[in-house]
Amino acid sequence: MNEKREARGIDAILSEARGRLDRVSPETARERHAAGALLVDIRYELLRRRDGLIPGALVVERNELEWRLDPLCPYRLPQAEHHDVEVLVLCNEGYASSLAAVGLHELGLHRATDVIGGFQAWAAAGLPVHAQCRQRTVEPGGAGPSRPPNEENS
Repeated sequence: MNEKREARGIDAILSEARGRLDRVSPETARERHAAGALLVDIRYELLRRRDGLIPGALVVERNELEWRLDPLCPYRLPQAEHHDVEVLVLCNEGYASSLAAVGLHELGLHRATDVIGGFQAWAAAGLPVHAQCRQRTVEPGGAGPSRPPNEENS
């Protein structure tokens, strides 16, 4: 069933993704995070080391996001306990996070969205950032391997 699809550019894909989301400003993300929403930082390590971390945000590399937040997955984080959890995804500038949030919608996480402008907008708004190089790793819930499958370990 390899149905050939018309090629689309990333701008069209991104626009469609954002049309599915109720995106939030950094200030709104901070308020919702304080009220219990999961703020998930998907930036890669070099950016986190360079720019710092948001206090209380979960750090989940983009390539592990779906495995860590899928309530049905044995590799999920303890915070991903049900499909109604509010997830606010944050990348560096707010592009990859839009695509990631739509991926979470595909898993049934209907309250997932992203932060407009990403970490850079968060920092520019003067919201809290810890400039530290060491980061706490969140261990996955449940038994089994500590890392989800990928090309290297599948």
